[in-house]
Amino acid sequence: MNTTSHNPAPDAANDELDVYRRQGMGQSVGFGKTPALVIVDFVVAFADPAHFGGGNIAAAITQTVKLLAHARTQGWPIAHTRVVYADDASDANAFTSKVPGLLKLTEHSSLSQIVPELEPMPGELIVRKRQASAFFGTELAGWLHWRGADTLVVSGCTTSGCVRATVIDSVAHNFRTILPVDATGDRAIGPHDANLFDMGQKYADLSSVDALIHR
Repeated sequence: MNTTSHNPAPDAANDELDVYRRQGMGQSVGFGKTPALVIVDFVVAFADPAHFGGGNIAAAITQTVKLLAHARTQGWPIAHTRVVYADDASDANAFTSKVPGLLKLTEHSSLSQIVPELEPMPGELIVRKRQASAFFGTELAGWLHWRGADTLVVSGCTTSGCVRATVIDSVAHNFRTILPVDATGDRAIGPHDANLFDMGQKYADLSSVDALIHR
C-alpha cells in the first residue's frame, strides 16, 4: 500500500506560496463606499447531507445569520439566491446533465426554499438561477448597480462551486469582492480550503464574519 502523503511538506508549501507572492498576487481590494451582501444557495437541499449538503455548510449558515443581521442594521442591499428549475424540466441544461439531482429544485419544492433562519425580508432580492453563478442570466448585476453598490460580500455554498462562480463574476462586473471564509461552506473540506486559497490570491479579499462586523 502506498502511504506517501499528498500534502506538501511545509517547505514545499512555502515555496508554492512564494510563487504567488513573486507574481504580485494576493493584493487587497478593500471596501468601497457601498457594500452589498449576496447569500448564495443556502436552501434546504444544501443544508441537508442527504441531498447536496455536508461538510461545513451548517456552520457557515450559522455564521451567515450573524452576517445577515449586521448587513440589515447597516442598510446594505441584500440578495439571496435559489436554484430553481421548471416542474417539467424544460429548462434542463448542461449543468443538470452533470448533476441531474438539481432538477428536483423547483419553485415550490421544499428543497429549494431558503433555510428558515435566513428568511428574506421585504426589500431583499431573491434571485432564481439555473447556473452556478448568481450573475449568469439573472438581474443581479443591474440590481446592485442601481443601488450604487461598489463592494460585494459573498457568503453561501458551495465554496468550490456556486460561491466561486459568483465571486469570479463579481470581479468581472468590477465589484470589490469580499469573502467571509467562515460564512462559506462546502460538502468537502479539501475543495473548500483549496478554493478559498485560490480566490484569495486572485479574486477576493478573505475575511471572517467578526472582522467584517467590527471593521
